[in-house]
Amino acid sequence: MDGTARQGNNPPAVSVCPEVLEKRADFLLAARARRQGTKGMMVQARKRSPDEPARGTRVGFTCSKKVGNAVARNRAKRRLREVARLILPEYGQAGWDYVLIGRAEVTATRPFPDLQGDLIYALKKLHQT
Repeated sequence: MDGTARQGNNPPAVSVCPEVLEKRADFLLAARARRQGTKGMMVQARKRSPDEPARGTRVGFTCSKKVGNAVARNRAKRRLREVARLILPEYGQAGWDYVLIGRAEVTATRPFPDLQGDLIYALKKLHQT
């Protein structure tokens, strides 16, 4: 190699993940909105009101103790974060909040392309109505 950077299918150096939900109130608002279940996850989505300050897409992640011990929950959340990073920029809509909820024994073990397909399916269904 000559020391120059290669171009190809390498991911960008800057993260393209949307803003992450952190406040409990935001999770509760999403819980009262639309939801779509898939084999790999549950997706809750809500369109923010125009008077809310945040712009763009926001996303939150949660896994209950039903998913498993701390190791299993963290693995499931890591996989959900990566799926969201890859899918939401293309299929998510600005001005929406999404909460991805891990499913017991499925989110951590489901093949990754299937998880991606699950999120795409859920987003299409949520935005149809």
